[in-house]
Amino acid sequence: MAAAFDLDRFRAALRTDTFGRNLIFEPSVGSTMDVARGAAGQGAPEGTLALADEQTAGRGRLGRSWLAPPAVNLLSTLLLRPPAAVLRQVAMIAPLAVCDAVEECHGLRLDIKWPNDVQAHGKKLAGILIEVPHPPVPSPAGGEGESVVLVGAGINVNFDPRPYEEVRDIATSVAVELAREAGRPVWVEREPLLAAYLAHFERMYAAARAGASVRDAWRARLVTLGREVRAAWPGGSAEGTAEDVDDAGALIVRTAGGERVTVEAGDVTLRGE
Repeated sequence: MAAAFDLDRFRAALRTDTFGRNLIFEPSVGSTMDVARGAAGQGAPEGTLALADEQTAGRGRLGRSWLAPPAVNLLSTLLLRPPAAVLRQVAMIAPLAVCDAVEECHGLRLDIKWPNDVQAHGKKLAGILIEVPHPPVPSPAGGEGESVVLVGAGINVNFDPRPYEEVRDIATSVAVELAREAGRPVWVEREPLLAAYLAHFERMYAAARAGASVRDAWRARLVTLGREVRAAWPGGSAEGTAEDVDDAGALIVRTAGGERVTVEAGDVTLRGE
């Protein structure tokens, strides 16, 4: 039942000022991250969206691959040029935008596993990958590079994980969750969901640029807090209770010995997973 992404339907549903208005769509690419990075180097405006129906070399966090059959999911990268004060919030805004969009369009309440995995019933529904190109993307006008942030989002919309042994026990999708409630197979239109994601992202991003913070809204959806976790990062690890997050979004883990460890980036496993 998979169908190619309908660009006309998407544009009719889009309600943003800038996000997604400059759209680069390819039926199949290696990675939308690479497409967006190239566009940034050519002077593409903030809010440019690279979108594909299929990725042959999609990437997840920590160098993992991202499994996505053609024409069933939303695979995109959003190009941003945020001020330094907003950079940390981008990692909070992106998963929140997914949660708000799915809730708006389909009534599903989703959770976030620190830092930005979107989950339903403990299974991954969407992943966010944020990259800051280094060295900086060259300025189209010449001179020094500029600050560019690429926000990749892989949203499982109509993906059925059951045929895929490597993810069948850990992944879900919007359609799977709706089918669970309806008691019958469900097919979800991707175009209005992408439009809603961009609308919520643009709203929160504009608020952050104006000085607001999304930390409390992001924190309220974190299923990690209060749980026993193991956090690992290059060169270190810590086990204990995920006690809180700081204003920058770092996870604070309280070890059995009472030490408070601040985890700014890494992989967190919930005990019992």
